[in-house]
Amino acid sequence: MRTRIVPAFCALGIFVLTGILIGQQQGPIGSPGSTVAKPRNKSADPEKKEEPGDLPKIPSQYKKDKAEQTPSATFTTDVDIVTVDVAVMDNKGHFIPGIPPGNFRILEDNVPQQVKAVTNSEAPLTLAIVIEFSNRFQRLYGHTWFQTLQLAWGFASTLKPTDYVAVVAYDMRPEILTDFTTDRAKTQEALQRLTIPAFSEANLYDALTDTADRMSAIEGRKAILLIASGIDTFSKITYDQARKKLQEAAVPVYIVGLMQALREMMDPYMSGSSRMDFLQADNAMRTFAKETGGQAYFPRFEGEYGAIFQSIHEALRNQYVLTYQPTNKAHDGTYRKIKVELVNPATNEPLAVKDEKGKPVKYTIVAKSGYKAPRAVE
Repeated sequence: MRTRIVPAFCALGIFVLTGILIGQQQGPIGSPGSTVAKPRNKSADPEKKEEPGDLPKIPSQYKKDKAEQTPSATFTTDVDIVTVDVAVMDNKGHFIPGIPPGNFRILEDNVPQQVKAVTNSEAPLTLAIVIEFSNRFQRLYGHTWFQTLQLAWGFASTLKPTDYVAVVAYDMRPEILTDFTTDRAKTQEALQRLTIPAFSEANLYDALTDTADRMSAIEGRKAILLIASGIDTFSKITYDQARKKLQEAAVPVYIVGLMQALREMMDPYMSGSSRMDFLQADNAMRTFAKETGGQAYFPRFEGEYGAIFQSIHEALRNQYVLTYQPTNKAHDGTYRKIKVELVNPATNEPLAVKDEKGKPVKYTIVAKSGYKAPRAVE
């Protein structure tokens, strides 16, 4: 009897092993046209296809559904208030606290403004993690694939329970893997869908501006964390158009660049055009971060990740919020440049910051570069 059972189990084992090998050779079963971690269409009509441009609006946790809102009277006002989130960082990326309100100065289009209030408090975040996940660089089990997942999972683990987080991945187009939520199980579920990249396109400009536009109406402290190589392959908009859209959306963009160590290793083997493409990509991401009031990081080693996460949290949570009423009261829809300075009111010279030992400290002021004035019809 035992001699008859053993061949049966052997045959069953060979059958299962053959199925696994065939599955590995065959790859994931699904539509060849699906994009990054795209869920199945649950529509009742199987022939109905989703249009690429019909992405849902990322809602604010403060904003009710339009169907629930009741009509209200409209009115206009001549009182405009501008708020500017400002972070003052030392040369090690640490937030400098305790700066008196009288030391802040704001210039709007080079015209000094009267600062009405300066507050400094820690608040929950509304954060969108935008992740490049394409077959161009993030091939399965490749170096950049591992680095991308390490950064995404690592930063998600540092979030506080009160933070609202959305996860967006992009290749040919952005895909909302999870909407804003404080449920960390949903965030982890979204990150688990980053397994096998699909298309080789990486349309950075489209994905970043689309997310910023969807977040522009969200109230409270908000930001975008972009994890990307910076390469844009086939976006519908140009680099200049992306800059303009990000400035108008006024959502700070914090960026962690990929492939720095790998690029140094491969530098002798890269062509001149490839090397130039990566340099332009880094400069573009630095510009996006600077003009929106964020910061850009380009780690070469895994050991740098923890310090980067801490620096981002300090810059986002420990900010000075400056409020002023602009002297230019025209509702013309123009873009107005903002410059924030630290000055000594007695001498009107740049403020000198010193550490506990009395040594001078070099500091950087992180703030958005401007805002778009409202129009009369708005």
